[in-house]
Amino acid sequence: MGDPVQLKDEGNKHFQAGDIDKAIECYSSAIKVHLHSIDVDAADIKALYRRCQALEKLGKLDMAFKDVQRCATLEPKNRTFLETLRRLGAEIQAKLKTTFSTDSRVQNMFDILLDEEMGKENKEKAANNLIVLAREDAGAERIFQNNGVPLLLNLIATGKPEMILAAVRTLSGMCTGHKARAMAILHMVGVDKLCSVMAIDDEEIALAACNLFQCINDSLTGGDKREYGKEEALVLDASKDLKTILLSLLEMVASKKVSGHGRDQALNLLSKNVPRKIRKEKDNSRTLFTIDHGLKKILKVCGQVPELPDQLPLTENTQLIASVLLNKLYDDLTCDPERANFKDICEEYIKSKIDPKDMDKTIHAVNTISGLLQGPFDVGNALVGHQGIMEMMVALCGSERDVDQMVAVEALIHSSSKMSRASFFITNGVSLLKDIYKKTKNERIKIRALVGLCKLGSAGGDDYSLRQFAEGSTEKLAKQCRKWLCNPQIDTKTRKWAIEGLAYLTNDADVKDDFVEDELALKAMFELAKSKDKTILYAVACTLINCTNSYDKKEIIPELVQLAKFSKQHVPEQHPKDKKDFIEQRVKRLLKAGVTSALAVMVKADNSILTEQTKEMLARVFLALSENPRDRGTIVAEGGGKALIPLALEGTEAGKVKASHALAKIASISNPEIAFPGERVYEVIRPLVSLLHTDRDGKQNYEALRGLTNLAGFSEKLRVKIVKESALPDIESYMFEQHDQLRQAATECMCNLVTCKEVQERFLQDGNDRLKLLVLLCGEDDEGLQTAAAGALAMLTAVQKKLCTKLTTVTLQWLEILQRLCLHHNPQIQHRGIVIVYNMLNSDDSELAKKLIESEMLEILSVIGKAEDSPKRQEALDAARTCLVKAMDLGLIKPFTNTS
Repeated sequence: MGDPVQLKDEGNKHFQAGDIDKAIECYSSAIKVHLHSIDVDAADIKALYRRCQALEKLGKLDMAFKDVQRCATLEPKNRTFLETLRRLGAEIQAKLKTTFSTDSRVQNMFDILLDEEMGKENKEKAANNLIVLAREDAGAERIFQNNGVPLLLNLIATGKPEMILAAVRTLSGMCTGHKARAMAILHMVGVDKLCSVMAIDDEEIALAACNLFQCINDSLTGGDKREYGKEEALVLDASKDLKTILLSLLEMVASKKVSGHGRDQALNLLSKNVPRKIRKEKDNSRTLFTIDHGLKKILKVCGQVPELPDQLPLTENTQLIASVLLNKLYDDLTCDPERANFKDICEEYIKSKIDPKDMDKTIHAVNTISGLLQGPFDVGNALVGHQGIMEMMVALCGSERDVDQMVAVEALIHSSSKMSRASFFITNGVSLLKDIYKKTKNERIKIRALVGLCKLGSAGGDDYSLRQFAEGSTEKLAKQCRKWLCNPQIDTKTRKWAIEGLAYLTNDADVKDDFVEDELALKAMFELAKSKDKTILYAVACTLINCTNSYDKKEIIPELVQLAKFSKQHVPEQHPKDKKDFIEQRVKRLLKAGVTSALAVMVKADNSILTEQTKEMLARVFLALSENPRDRGTIVAEGGGKALIPLALEGTEAGKVKASHALAKIASISNPEIAFPGERVYEVIRPLVSLLHTDRDGKQNYEALRGLTNLAGFSEKLRVKIVKESALPDIESYMFEQHDQLRQAATECMCNLVTCKEVQERFLQDGNDRLKLLVLLCGEDDEGLQTAAAGALAMLTAVQKKLCTKLTTVTLQWLEILQRLCLHHNPQIQHRGIVIVYNMLNSDDSELAKKLIESEMLEILSVIGKAEDSPKRQEALDAARTCLVKAMDLGLIKPFTNTS
């Protein structure tokens, strides 16, 4: 192979002559020969060092470091080796620091994402890293400062869904909680660009873009609490940007260029951010602005008939989301003139669409009325009452076109929601619906006509005496609904109407009892509840409410019933199958069919279709399902614990209370790690504490205390969280409660909380009766109460020696109560009493110890200590003997000696 020195010299000659290629060839050969010499002699220091120098020049610092490390090991006093070792070590550390610095990481991720030749797996990893980095303030700022926004726009420009998603989610992280950065990004990207991304026909991208808009909105409207100093003026006024966003969203609502998913998210953003969140706020200008500039656009969405040509792109959820938005806007109005203006705009729009010569425009008007009837019902109902509207709907029912009949029947169904109007239809419209049901061959129209009949048949609610149809008619209607529901050949949108029918018919106890026995029908309903079509949520919730009888029931007072009968007034009657035993059986069948997993999916619905009213109904169902302790394990196993948390935190007041009550029932007997995995367990505490308020009923107070007791016994972090949620004053007040169960539950909760330092400090404070109360509760006759109070006292006196002395000053009965504890027949109570005695002996208060031993306590301890070992009482026996040993150590008693 040649001599390496000779090869090096030849290389030098070629280099000086300007022949670079031949020089490189010689040098490479020399290196190969030189490195080959190391294989022959691994201890060749010269060869190792030469290779180290070569590797360093090539940038392979880690390999060079290993070679010089071997050199330094062979010659530890060689200064050249030691200096090279130190220098290379520093260079490697600097390189690592640069490689892993945020700036470098950000640039590397963008390089990977924009590299066409890079593999999919590497790109996905880089995208996820970028998103995670953007969620940290430092990372978000680095991305922003390092030209990140233009690079993210480049990712969006690729048109590839995964790149667009990564970019949008990264921008969301960068905008979260930072007003200045959010405003800057909004201007750099542009509202139009963001809208165009949200308009893409991809559900995931539309949702991500919606989330970005929400992050920007939250930051610009006060989510950012930072102090900006001199820059404050630059980021203070965001009103112009917010107005631009609002106008752009309203443009999206009625634009044909926007996909169904994009339209859904635009409507969701309007629904979430336009109406006031807190009704006490007087400013509803955003709602008034939206009505003036966008109400007709929203009405246009409601009126779309997908079966006709040239309609806006929609999803199965779009029109109901639009109806929900209309309802929220109408509810946010504050006075009659504002409501009159809303109605006038709606009336003007409907009139502009009614054209006897153009049937497509006319059914658009009818469909718009259907949308209003599902939203602000009073407005829709007033429009139906106008001359000619009802006649037009009836006329459409007789049309030869299927689409006309379908739209008209749906409008009739929605307009008969009130009892008075239903009565009108029972007289005038039943024959029409029956005729349509019998004659039409179109299954989609047939099922809608059936639902109309179902709705009319259930107009009396659960009042057994107000049946509208003949005996057995509702059961026949329900049977047909179940048949359609279980038929997979029928499309989802049509099967949905079968559940609508059951939502009305299950007011009848015979129908609900038959339904829950049909496991196939139940499972079919639950599968539909998990589908993408979220318009079904309300009907499923209504059906479950009826099956579990979890609606509010008016208390029937016998005296008033007699008075009503005497005055010949109507008296509601309960169906025999609506009694407790039947309800319990229905609950068991629902649980067996998988109702909990369906509810868990329904709760996750991330759009405005999951209204506060629907949330309340789901909370009521959960509460009914969790009534029996033996069923709570099933609920936890299918994700019911996690699903209840958002219901307890958001929604109507009644809904939050019901969900909190169900949470309390589950928390009282379940392992928190399993029922509420991860950090979710900390979210459970606030709803439980809310149930301690005095305006809640005794059952709710009791279940909340039991739930908090279980959580407090689980970890110190949970105990600290309970204290931070200001639960202690309420818990203490229930310890004074006259109701035995509430008092015991509160004392048990306190027993689990006393290991928390803040709780101990409350007992150390002067001028309160906390310690006195515990001592007196130890003297009560209720064993459960004694166990809890004595346990709390035992733990307190063990960790706070001052309380041992304080205990003797709070009541003159302290010694008598303590002696009763030590003589108690219950081994647990006896053990706790003796532990308290030991803590007092160990309290460094010699006078207190002397006082105890001079009392009858010595004899009590001696008798217990001399008793034979017993598994049931061993803890108490051992504790008594420990007390006697302590007394001997203190010199208060002497050991017994046998003189014989």
